[in-house]
Amino acid sequence: MKRWIAILAVIAIAAVLPLLLSPTGYWIRVLTFTLLFAAMAQVWNIIGGLANQTSLGHAAFFGIGAYTSTILVLKFGISPWIGMFAGGFLGGIAALIIAVPTMRLQGHYFALATLAFGEVMRVIANVWTSLTGGPVGLSVPFVPPSIAAYSFKQLLPHAYIALIALIIVTVIFEAIRRSAMGYRLRAIKENPAAAEVIGIDTTKVKLQTAVISGVLMAMLGTLYAQVAVFFDPDTVFSAASISIRVALIAILGGVGTAIGPILGALFIIPVEELMNDLFSSGAAGLSQLIFGVILIAVILWRPRGFITVFDSLMARFSNKARS
Repeated sequence: MKRWIAILAVIAIAAVLPLLLSPTGYWIRVLTFTLLFAAMAQVWNIIGGLANQTSLGHAAFFGIGAYTSTILVLKFGISPWIGMFAGGFLGGIAALIIAVPTMRLQGHYFALATLAFGEVMRVIANVWTSLTGGPVGLSVPFVPPSIAAYSFKQLLPHAYIALIALIIVTVIFEAIRRSAMGYRLRAIKENPAAAEVIGIDTTKVKLQTAVISGVLMAMLGTLYAQVAVFFDPDTVFSAASISIRVALIAILGGVGTAIGPILGALFIIPVEELMNDLFSSGAAGLSQLIFGVILIAVILWRPRGFITVFDSLMARFSNKARS
């Protein structure tokens, strides 16, 4: 209950904050990407936190969603809203294809297999120039601003769309966690062999989780494409920029919890942007070096994530309230 209060408080602040920022400024863009990456990390949390499968290939589904919606707009004039669901469908198919041969893998074997899948998708996108534009990338065409066309003059609507996406994904995560599937996933996480003995079809449950995660990640790829306007294969299929980043956000915030990815995104994205803003004019790579040092320090300080800080603060607050 306390964690849900915290989540609602964060959402309330996020709902008010865009109104206090310039609708065309730099920081509302940072806020939009923070909310979007929080939603992406929450999607990763479904398979990484509940199913205990460390995926490093979510960029594949993300890129599929971004390319599907943009190609449908460019070639057929189909609204990105429809393209988002088309991308989600293809993302689910792709998740099923990679999950079937890899779902029995564990630990770093599974992580490397999913990483390889993401890299294969990046290579395909770079080579298939007639469809994806190859290394040149694609630009989302400008159309007259309207909700139906998913086109806006300012970033303010994008910020609220990202917030709504975060809320929806968080509700889905929590619904899965509290459902029978969630209990099966926790049993698998604790002891896969014992879960099989009591009658849980571990492969089937993991496949269902992977498909749900793939569908949602692909749909979020559409939201990213509409905000970024331009992207290429090395951006949306990047393991470092997408797969590893969303995993890091969830782990740093508190894997397996609803509020963890939100806490992680609220720290990682703004701090990374701040480091780039302050030190990008210095030596090459200085901002990333400083950001990396900060991340290492935070991980050493709280190896179980920011969720432990939240729990400590709530415990202190409860003790003071009782006294």
